[in-house]
Amino acid sequence: MSFQEPDRDCNLCPRLRSFLLELRETLPDYHNAPVPSFGADNPRFLIVGLAPGMHGANRTGRPFTGDWAGDLLYAALTKYDFTIGHYDARPDDGLKLKDTVITNAVRCLPPQNKPVGAECTACRPFLTEQINSYDRLEAILTLGKISHDNTVRALGLRLKDYPFGHHKTYKLQRGITLYSSYHCSRYNTNTKRLTEDMFFNVFADIRSQLG
Repeated sequence: MSFQEPDRDCNLCPRLRSFLLELRETLPDYHNAPVPSFGADNPRFLIVGLAPGMHGANRTGRPFTGDWAGDLLYAALTKYDFTIGHYDARPDDGLKLKDTVITNAVRCLPPQNKPVGAECTACRPFLTEQINSYDRLEAILTLGKISHDNTVRALGLRLKDYPFGHHKTYKLQRGITLYSSYHCSRYNTNTKRLTEDMFFNVFADIRSQLG
């Protein structure tokens, strides 16, 4: 079973569509469109971020590629043997993911990196379809509260039963475990809300589960 990524000219969210059209004029070398998922076709491990970063995924067209958040995320993936090849912050660096896919709850860059509720809702069916298309999925990691809440809703679950918290885990149906982490943003690491050890420890648990 496969799923459909948003079209390059998706117009489900008028504000995001308008913003990206403006950026196509001012930053014509950037991707400036919904950023497709990256990784294995039928993974055991799914990572869900918030949305593309302006000078990361929105520039390169690959999730978490080209900014600080990506540097930390791919370092964790490499340390715990979820990668093949070397991450070089470019979509043509030859990197591959082992049994892993990275996506975002909102596939388009939002102004000030803050999607509104209606945009999360409009994009959620893509995440639901994606999760339902994977018949080997064993672990989902959400990065940040907005990603966590959107993923819980995409799974058809109630937020009050699955509250967000760093390094929280929940056993779900279909043999899936939901993991949560603070987002690996520069702000969170600079303020020490999230340290490298805190982040890597989540990946250590996931690696232990998957074997």
